[in-house]
Order: sequence, then C-alpha cells, then structure tokens
Amino acid sequence: MEQYFEIGKITGTHGIRGTMRVFPTTQDPTRFERLKEIIVENRGKRETFHIQKVAYHKQFVLLTVKEITDINVAELYKKGTILIPDSLAIPLEEDEYYARDLYGLKVITDDGEELGELTKIYVTGANDVYAVQKGPEEKELLIPAIKDCIKKVDLEEGTMTVTLLEGLR
Repeated sequence: MEQYFEIGKITGTHGIRGTMRVFPTTQDPTRFERLKEIIVENRGKRETFHIQKVAYHKQFVLLTVKEITDINVAELYKKGTILIPDSLAIPLEEDEYYARDLYGLKVITDDGEELGELTKIYVTGANDVYAVQKGPEEKELLIPAIKDCIKKVDLEEGTMTVTLLEGLR
C-alpha cells in the first residue's frame, strides 16, 4: 500500500472563485509549483485535484484547482490535509531523514544506555530538537539534532544512537 506525505493544511479560502489558502507543512513551499495534482484528505475521504495555479500570500500558499470554482465548495475542504504520494517526495541527502520515520525510534547512548523513545520533534531556527521519553510520566530529554549528538540512525533496527553532551540531562 502506498504511503503519503502531508505537505499542507487547508486553512480557508481566498477570493470568491474557490482558491484555497494552505498553510504549508513542507520545508519547501515552492514544491507546490512542481506538482500537477494533489490529494486532499478531509473527513476520512481522499480526493484528487488538478492544480491550475499556485500563488503566495504572507506565509500561505494560494492553491487554485480545476475541480473547484466556487468559494462555497472550497469552504467544504477547510481543515483538510494536502497529501502527495511517496514517489513525489523530495529526495533526501546523506544523513537526512523524513520526520515521520524518526518518531518511535528507540534512543540509546553510545554506551548502550536506553534513554527512551523519540516522541516529538521541535523545529527551531538553528536545528531541530528531538524529545525523548521513557514513559508518559517521565520528563522529556531534549537532544539537539546535530552531528555532535546524533551518531547513528538505523531505521531498519528502529534505533537512534546518541552522544549526550555535557548539560543535556
């Protein structure tokens, strides 16, 4: 079964002709310009739409699709999620991973100590920060996603090996 990436959330409409206002959840909002079609998941249902025009307003992508020409129809898709198939995902560089693949990894130190499971990823200005928790009652351990800390990611084994810099505990 094919997997999908979320690249945006429909937050509302723009104008009266059915243009959707989309908050991009992708690192590269211009990727909408390279797509011919998108899948919108809304209320448990998925529909394919053909992109007619892409524009930008503030932090939003304004998306016009051939199938929607009226504001009232566009309103029905508010809070919908925009998806693309894995085959259209931006290729990764060496030592890059899709965030969705990191959630749930067992995090261990290079000494073999189990720190817990990667539960959240905080996106900051400089680098991401991984939140690791042993259990629901335990405090989060925050580990910066930098080469000094993240030594190895093994998606097949489901593990991330880290070095804890002084002061991280």
